[in-house]
Amino acid sequence: MKGIQIKEYVKGPDDLRVTELPTPEPKPNEYLVAIHASATNFFDLLQIRGKYQQQPPFPWVAGSEFSGVVVSAPTKSSSTPKYKVGDKVFGAAQGGYATHVACTEDRLRPMPKGWSFQDAAGVFVTAPTSYAGLVVRAHIKQGDWVLVHAAAGGVGLAAVQIAKAFGATVIATAGTQHKMDVAKSFGADYAVDYKQKDWPEQVKKLTPKGRGVDIVYDPVGLVAQSMKCTAWNGRLLVIGFAAGEIEKLATNRVLLKNVSVVGLYWGMYAVHEPETEEKVWEGLFKLMDEGKYRGTAFTDKEYVGLESVPAALKALGGRDSWGKVVVKVPQDGQSKI
Repeated sequence: MKGIQIKEYVKGPDDLRVTELPTPEPKPNEYLVAIHASATNFFDLLQIRGKYQQQPPFPWVAGSEFSGVVVSAPTKSSSTPKYKVGDKVFGAAQGGYATHVACTEDRLRPMPKGWSFQDAAGVFVTAPTSYAGLVVRAHIKQGDWVLVHAAAGGVGLAAVQIAKAFGATVIATAGTQHKMDVAKSFGADYAVDYKQKDWPEQVKKLTPKGRGVDIVYDPVGLVAQSMKCTAWNGRLLVIGFAAGEIEKLATNRVLLKNVSVVGLYWGMYAVHEPETEEKVWEGLFKLMDEGKYRGTAFTDKEYVGLESVPAALKALGGRDSWGKVVVKVPQDGQSKI
């Protein structure tokens, strides 16, 4: 197979190289999947530089999220394998920047009906993060006003769609007019430029009688400023810190507005609440089947072949993209997207 192997940490995406590697030998409880598309993530940029909290022992293949076709199923399992050879799947496992990956069943999901490999590749991490945040943690309901920060990003566009599916009014923030337009094209009712100093005031004015928003979905690190436009009994969702700094929060404001500050660490649900993990996926597939959730693959530019992974990662890291930047991975010299 071909893949991007890390033998030592690199300075950045330009140092990544595609090489010929042995095709993974799946363990008795693992599937072998032929990858047709691989999605980029910010943690990939950290991991290749040795800056992520989970660093595999050298050598390892970079990348995580993917979509593809099952090549072989587990030979030994306590139950009948869920997927068979030829099934289309998406998932996430160490080694997504390759033509093949081996992984266990819990790291896979069936391809949504009618979806392309490109769209499915970027679902496994972002979609459940946004669903669990809004539905499980913030208890979103019809009539809520929801502020989604970095709304044109991967988790942002997921949050916009999920909030709309539950009957909420969505105010999106983004840093360019193009990204604000993208957020609206995925269902956002309003869009505000968060680079403008008075964005909290702009958000508040959009809400009924200027009362503020009920839910703030924040993958950036804007909770403190968002307090200015949060309604009484508001819920502030801490999803991540894409801005690079971990915030300090004035807790007197939390008290005065009667708000809840709620964290979401989706990656640990499999450990602490596997039953909730399954409910989240059930909810997501229901939205997909109803046509209320669609893929968020970046379409302004096409990335084909593992050789284009560095350019795709640079587009992601440079904030030059929206949604999920996905690389098409041709199999046997032919793209099957």
